[in-house]
Amino acid sequence: MSVWALESGTLWAVEMEGMPPAPVQPRAPAVFGEVRRRDYPELAAAAGSPGSESLLDRFSGLRRCFAARLDGQIAAYGWVSQKDERIGELERCIRLSSDEAYIWDCVTLPDYRRLRLYSALLSHMLVVLHREGVRRVWIGSSLSNRPSIQGFANAGFQPAITVLYLRLLKVRWFWLRGYPEAPDHLVRAARQAMIDPHEQTWGPLAFGTAGAAPFSGCVQMEGQKNKMQSETL
Repeated sequence: MSVWALESGTLWAVEMEGMPPAPVQPRAPAVFGEVRRRDYPELAAAAGSPGSESLLDRFSGLRRCFAARLDGQIAAYGWVSQKDERIGELERCIRLSSDEAYIWDCVTLPDYRRLRLYSALLSHMLVVLHREGVRRVWIGSSLSNRPSIQGFANAGFQPAITVLYLRLLKVRWFWLRGYPEAPDHLVRAARQAMIDPHEQTWGPLAFGTAGAAPFSGCVQMEGQKNKMQSETL
């Protein structure tokens, strides 16, 4: 563990009690679909991680991968979890209810950027998850990642909270502030999803000691640092 850590970000959500947001059309004839475990070599090549066992291990539990293909090649991909999932940058897990999902680690390959594939891929994932009974989907990014944030908005996500995480040695502070436009129930749900049960709370601040027991079912695999977003449109 490093001496200190500092990260700021945003958490966005789509609530799908009715229909999901209107689908986003890409600027190229992309084909969208789920990437299966048998497709791992193709995905690993696209991710630049051939032979990566940690990437293969992601196909366990309730993790899934979706991709946009152009001319039969993976042009963009993203992961979705329907169980508590580790967020490496924030050194914590996001807790999910049975009707929630969390999208993370979405990438568009350099040769295929600026074709609106990212927004369209998010839109496709929302349609699939809604069909399967998911009613709320979370996604997050660092505050400086403007392309990801624009992709969220294009796909129909709304901002819920901004977060600021600071750890010095083993003492950690986590500041969560609701967006003014976000409904109160969504801000409460976001706080509940992000605050570790071992942390104390005081208003928008949560604090505790690093190294407390992780959430049940949310154990980081060796070599794995799940990312929020590293997207470039």
